[in-house]
This record gives sequence, C-alpha cells and structure tokens, in this order.
Amino acid sequence: MRKVSLLLCILLLVAIIPTSAQAAPMHSEQPVVHTVMFWSNGCTYCAQVLREALPPLQEKYSSQLSILLIELVTANDIDNLYELGVSLGLSKEQVHVPLLLIDHTILMGADEIPEKLPGLVDKYLAAGGMGYPDIPKLEQMLPDGVIFTSFDPGVLITPPPAAVAQSNGMLLAWAIMIGMGIALILVIAAILRAFQGNSLPNAKGWLDLAIPVLTVIGLGASIYLTYVEITHSRALCGPVGDCNAVQSSPYAKLFGVLPIGLLGALGYIAILAIWLWKRFRLDSFAKVAGPAMFAMALFGTLFSVYLTYLELFVIRAVCIWCLSSAVIITLLMLLSLPPITQWLAISDEEE
Repeated sequence: MRKVSLLLCILLLVAIIPTSAQAAPMHSEQPVVHTVMFWSNGCTYCAQVLREALPPLQEKYSSQLSILLIELVTANDIDNLYELGVSLGLSKEQVHVPLLLIDHTILMGADEIPEKLPGLVDKYLAAGGMGYPDIPKLEQMLPDGVIFTSFDPGVLITPPPAAVAQSNGMLLAWAIMIGMGIALILVIAAILRAFQGNSLPNAKGWLDLAIPVLTVIGLGASIYLTYVEITHSRALCGPVGDCNAVQSSPYAKLFGVLPIGLLGALGYIAILAIWLWKRFRLDSFAKVAGPAMFAMALFGTLFSVYLTYLELFVIRAVCIWCLSSAVIITLLMLLSLPPITQWLAISDEEE
C-alpha cells in the first residue's frame, strides 16, 4: 500500500512540475510600452523618423516597445488627427506629422521624437508598462494601424527628396525672398518719386503682353495647387523642395477653410479681367484699371512674402509651385507699376 501511495505521489509531482514550469514565465512577463505614430506618405520628416530614428529604438527595446503606425491618406484621416490634437490641448495649427503619441504625451518632428522617446519609454517600463491612452477618437483610428515590426519602409514609403534637393529648395526660397524685398524697395522708391511728379513710362510691346501671359501661368499653378489641397493628392514637386510637406501643413488653408491655391486663382482671374478691361475699354473704370491691377499685385506680393516666410521658418519645407507663384506675382507688380506712378503724378489741376 505504501508503495502504491509513493508511486501516486511521484506521478503527481511529475504532472505538477511541467505545469509550474510553464506557468512561471507568466509571472515574469516583461512590461510593454504601446505608442502610436501618425505619418503621411511623401513627408520627408516622416520618412526620416521611420527609416533612421525608430529602427534602433525598436532594436534596443525589442518586444517591450510596440509602435503602431497610422498613415494619413484621406482628408477624413487628417481631420481625425486634428480632432485628436485638439482633445489633447493643441490647436490645428500646432498639429503636424510625424506625430507620436505615448500615453497622453505628444512628440512631433524628426528631432523631438528620437530625442524624447527613449526617456519616456524607460519611464513607463519602470512603472510596469503603458497601454494605449483612453481617447475615443484614438480608439476609432487604432484598427487602421500597422505594427512597426511588420512595416517595410522601402515598399510603403515613396522615396523622399534628396537632402541636396531640399537644401536647394531652401536656397531658392531665400533668393526669391530677397528678390521680393528688392522689388518692394523699388516700388516704394518709384511711388515716392511719383508724388514729386516723376512717373514711369508705360510698358510697351512684349512687356505689356507679358502681363496676361504671366497671369495665365500663375492661374494654372494655382488651380493645380487647389486640386492638390482639396483632394489631398500627392503633388508633383520635381527636384526642388517638398511640396507635399507644405500642402499637408495647416497653413495650406486660410483660416483653416479657404485653400491658398484657390485664393491665388481668384486673384489671378481678377488681374487678368482688369488687364483685359484696361486694354479694350475706354470708360471711366479703364482709367483706374491700371492702379487697381497694381494694388492687387502688391497685395499678392506681400502675401507671398508671408507664405515664403512660413515655408522657411515654420514649415521648414518649400513648394516649387508656391515659389513660382511668388515670382510671377512679383513680376506682375513691377509690370503694373507705371500706371500707379502716372496716376499719383497727376496734379489736382490736371485731374
């Protein structure tokens, strides 16, 4: 009987030991920190983070760091990100990609994410891990995410513009900014001389015909940008700058509603209409059409200076279409300068 009891005890121990051995790791599971990063295809800084910043961090923390990638593709995706940012205390103008969310902390940009993410991961790992934050808007977006470990940047990311192309874009933007500044100085000098009775002669021949030609070119560029902004399509940028970074920024719409491209298109249409009226009509409005055209071109130039400033210092990316429009509207301002000087130079008696 004792032998039977001893045998049963041994069998019981044999049955228990494997179970205990399998259960032991359950109590020693490592903590995991869950993060979410929002990005868009064609965004240079997104590609930089995905290719350079995240791989070494994922290798360092291995399975203890889970990064869920959510790509912004449609206008609805972008609006959802704006709403998420607003729920966390940011304005729409402050929200841009790449944006990484860890708990309720937001990291943005190619510098802030690799600089601050490791410290936050260490902090939450020491606290026992961190799941996704309890935010209703985020919960709606999570099903569209892709885990970083199964993400292939070489396949899913359109190759970003070369660094030299971006650098050339910045240099070109600076050159155009300086050129617009010089043009505005020349305009001020000409207007001051006009007050003293010295006006500029009218542009003749091809110079006058250059106004409608430049206006049509500018109108074409504005219509294309309007299409890109409304449909959130990828812009054809060429070898200079990063148009898509500019077009995906909050500054692509005036007051968050009116696309900048549409505003430019309306301006070019108005300038072309005024030029045609001045060219083919002899009524009272035709006499002030020249000054009116100059006023519109002057406003467009000043607005282009503001937009170029945003590209250089805020967005830190330039759009060749925007720069082309800035050059065109500046040339239109200079070509329409003679009528305003002649109008200002007329004395009260002559008028």
